[in-house]
Amino acid sequence: MVDISGGWDWFRLRRLVPDRILEFIIVVLPLFSDAWLDQLSWKWLTKDSFSSFETYRNMHHFEDDGSSNIWKLIWNAKTLQRVRVFVWLLWLNRLLRNEEQTMRHMSSESHCQDVAICWNLSVQDVLDIGLSWARDYDTSRIYDMEDVEDDGWQMVETKGNQFIVNSQPFYVNGFNTYWLMVMAADQSTRGKVSEVFQQASSVGLTVCRTWAFNDGQWRALQKSPSVYNEEVFKALDFVVSEAKKYKIRLILSLVNNWDAYGGKAQYVKWGKAAGLNLTSDDEFFSHPTLRSYYKAHVKAVVNRVNTFTNITYKDDPTIFAWELMNEPRCTSDPSGDTLQSWIAEMAVYIKSLDAKHLVEIGAEGFYGPSAPARAQFNPNSYATQVGTDFIRNHQTLGVDFASVHIYADSWISQTISNAHLQFTTTWMEAHIEDAEKYLGMPVIFAEFGVSSKDPGYNSSFRDALISTVYKTVLNSTKKGGSGAGSLLWQLFPEGMDNMDDGYAIVLAKSPSTLNLISLHSSKLAIFNSMCSWKCHWGCKKKNALETIIYHDDL
Repeated sequence: MVDISGGWDWFRLRRLVPDRILEFIIVVLPLFSDAWLDQLSWKWLTKDSFSSFETYRNMHHFEDDGSSNIWKLIWNAKTLQRVRVFVWLLWLNRLLRNEEQTMRHMSSESHCQDVAICWNLSVQDVLDIGLSWARDYDTSRIYDMEDVEDDGWQMVETKGNQFIVNSQPFYVNGFNTYWLMVMAADQSTRGKVSEVFQQASSVGLTVCRTWAFNDGQWRALQKSPSVYNEEVFKALDFVVSEAKKYKIRLILSLVNNWDAYGGKAQYVKWGKAAGLNLTSDDEFFSHPTLRSYYKAHVKAVVNRVNTFTNITYKDDPTIFAWELMNEPRCTSDPSGDTLQSWIAEMAVYIKSLDAKHLVEIGAEGFYGPSAPARAQFNPNSYATQVGTDFIRNHQTLGVDFASVHIYADSWISQTISNAHLQFTTTWMEAHIEDAEKYLGMPVIFAEFGVSSKDPGYNSSFRDALISTVYKTVLNSTKKGGSGAGSLLWQLFPEGMDNMDDGYAIVLAKSPSTLNLISLHSSKLAIFNSMCSWKCHWGCKKKNALETIIYHDDL
């Protein structure tokens, strides 16, 4: 349940521990948040390095009461509060088939009548519960992930300005990894997909944004309009099935504004090859033939039957949302009318094919002519001229939530400075306010990062930027606001330096960043697990939860 870097392996916890027990764990863990910034070490027990199996095996030889040698060791240790909690989690591993009895026992012990109000448990309370449970249940085996029955997915929905799953809030801590499909298309690189999902899940990341397009280029999905490479489509099938395995949901983007992986320029090339008189890549948005090409691709993806799971994409809850386009811009029409018309048509079209999944635009968040007073928040004057209009675009029928990107190093100045952090906070707060006041929908900050190629870059600044984004999301979350989550750009496993655009985050090489991500996941998990969406978290401002979560700064 601890990953190689010492953080909590949330994927394993979600698979091994029943939901109601996990809710309780999530409440308790922040009590020990001072230890989250340290790497957990079990050398005192395994004499070498951490092994959950070895730890469990060693514990199995001791008696299940507080007088055993192992418990005396734990009680006498001065710096092992985090270890005490982890031992308790190991005891919980025995309880997987006994959830109902466990919860009855928990109530009978008078520690708590309702999991949702267990805010004030001491370390002794936690361990008493763990020990009492451990005495009552079968200790004959430890359950592997494969032995645990899949608890099933449900679609992500929106209720007002929040995401929900099965009437519970769903706040997003996620990441971008655009290259999954092309890497999965070759058996020699397919393992990188599993590797990045495993690493992401181990630190609590629950949503991945990736490309469901590759138009006319290397390992192309769509070789020409409506002509597909089946092997690459199977690679996308693998990505979706593997994401489900690791409990990660996907935002699938359907075309690129930029030339990489084809984009709107490739559609224009196809149109010219078919004899159309086209003079600008922006005619992708306006020419009826090119619109029909795009619609055909959308239909092919939405109606695709996954060859690994036999589930049609439009019926698969693994898919969080469809994204119309990565960073749409139409500079040939600064009024925004052309792009607005395209968004309106395509959002409704996707909904006509798939009414179950959410739809978002993929926009960067620039303010346009419909809201001149908000233009002050744009990073530069050019942003008002690219044909996008944040408020107007997101008031479109069929659009379910807002997307915003954050690249101060590209938009303001490439040289690293505190001005980047100040802009990030102001930019985020403005869009959260607009999502609440004008849109009534959640907003996800779907790309953010800083390039290692920037003058003055260092990993400490990257951590400061990540902390700024996470704090701003949490400030909205604790008030029930529209700030619904964020997605790092971008996560990489080791051994892919050739594809690094400067923004790659390799968790194995970045322990401080790993800890930030894991801690943020644990905080959002409290909200995801404990409350109804109707609550708007008013109760949390009346009790100790707020200090539990926020007493330690990221």
